[in-house]
Amino acid sequence: MIQHEPRRKEEAQGLHVMTQVYLLLLLFSSLSSAAPVSKSFLVSVRPPVLEQLGREATLPCWLNPPQSAEALEVRWYRNHRFDTPIILYYNKKMYEIQDASYLGRASFGLKDAASGGLAAGDVSLKLLNVGIEDNGDYTCYVSSGQHSDRGSVSLNLTKTGTTPLLSMVWAEENLVNLSCESEGWYLRPKLHWVDQKQNLTPKSLEYGKVSSGLVSVHSWVLVPRSSEISCSVGLSDMDTKEARLRLEIPPQAAEKAKEEALEEAKKQNENKRLLQEATVQKAALEEAKKQNETLKLSEKENKRLLQEATVQKAALEEAKKENETMKLLQEAHKKLLQKVTVEPTALEEAKKHYGNVELEDKRNPNVTIKDGIFRDNNYYDGKAVSCLTAIRGTPGFTSGQHYWEVSLEKPLYVLKQSWWVGVTKATDFPLQGDAPSNTSNGFWFLSSSPDRENIFLLNTEPEVLLPVRSTPRIVGVYLNYDGGELSFYNVEDESVIGSLTATFQGEVFPFFNPGKGYGATMQILKRTEQGECNDTWEQ
Repeated sequence: MIQHEPRRKEEAQGLHVMTQVYLLLLLFSSLSSAAPVSKSFLVSVRPPVLEQLGREATLPCWLNPPQSAEALEVRWYRNHRFDTPIILYYNKKMYEIQDASYLGRASFGLKDAASGGLAAGDVSLKLLNVGIEDNGDYTCYVSSGQHSDRGSVSLNLTKTGTTPLLSMVWAEENLVNLSCESEGWYLRPKLHWVDQKQNLTPKSLEYGKVSSGLVSVHSWVLVPRSSEISCSVGLSDMDTKEARLRLEIPPQAAEKAKEEALEEAKKQNENKRLLQEATVQKAALEEAKKQNETLKLSEKENKRLLQEATVQKAALEEAKKENETMKLLQEAHKKLLQKVTVEPTALEEAKKHYGNVELEDKRNPNVTIKDGIFRDNNYYDGKAVSCLTAIRGTPGFTSGQHYWEVSLEKPLYVLKQSWWVGVTKATDFPLQGDAPSNTSNGFWFLSSSPDRENIFLLNTEPEVLLPVRSTPRIVGVYLNYDGGELSFYNVEDESVIGSLTATFQGEVFPFFNPGKGYGATMQILKRTEQGECNDTWEQ
């Protein structure tokens, strides 16, 4: 046993040396099989990338010839901001993003489904939830220390807007004023009017921008009552949205106007006949007087003739009054029948006449007023809103242009659904809940009711219904006393809600009605000396 011990030690030492040699050979084989890195390379990119707002976008960039980018420096940046990159990859790790606007949204992506990623030289940039601010050029920069190259990729973003909304208003003669509007586009879309495959030239085409940077478009045309009209809006032929309207309007309104005009003509002819008869009767009276003087008729006969003359004179005066009344009715009726579209004053122009308005607190028991904020006292008298909850403003106006704003919101409450806003010449409001409040008795206003969802109402005669695109938080009121215009605006999106024309006489006052219930309040917004509105709320 002792004789074999040296042999065992030699065998163990030989086995250890062979193991070390094997491991060195295995390490050398592993190193020799790694993908080589070229001393030079080119950065390749693709043409501009087109993507919708809010989606994921990948900007392709890769090395040519293909090789691993894992040991290289990769940097994505914008607008020559090399030192503030969107992505910085170096020493085989990703560094913290320097541009805060891309935090949590930027990472490496794959240029196609077959890509091998960084190991194959694919250094594409992936962006999540792209917005308008992401639109533009991006630079892809790759460096090995001894060699570098870069390429530029453009990201072009688009956004498809809403389906066009068509609305119409009767115009003069046999025409209809047709309006088309759409919003939520990026970039500016094209709008086309077509009447039975024939292109139409619009009377107006306007673009606007909302706070989010998206674009809205509005246009209108005059078309015959019997037409088949389409309005299409789109960025290209592939993403166009269209609305159609077939106008087959029965001529009831025109027939009614003709019947009323005919009836008016009959009344005028009757007045003319009465006037002619009165003239003849007056002449007969004068002749009778002459005969009375000449023939010296009896006192009884003279008395009879005098009585007849008195009756005839009264009939003549009554005919004159009726004739004047019919003229006034004719003028009023003519104004009512005129369906001419009037372009309302732009909000920017109206705001130049901003004036502070106060409430004339007459201690209405149905309304609570505090610091210019007011609401009803949960007064319920049937379902309809009436003058029982109305308040007049001050000062009154007898000329000039005036503008004020009313807020319809209160924190923690839904927007007020029931309200009136406008002007009035009434000094005292009817105490009866069912008393009429229209233009004929000195009220001109815009109203909202929860019974009419997405529809406002002008209290003209007849009433006019206005479709509402978005419920306003602040309503602007513009009064042009001398020009006979009263316009209402959605202050937030700077759009016109509606406009009416009237002949104002005497002193008119701002007019408010907080409606009934629904929790929210109304508030007159006042402009300070710095030009800002005082918009504080009572909690």
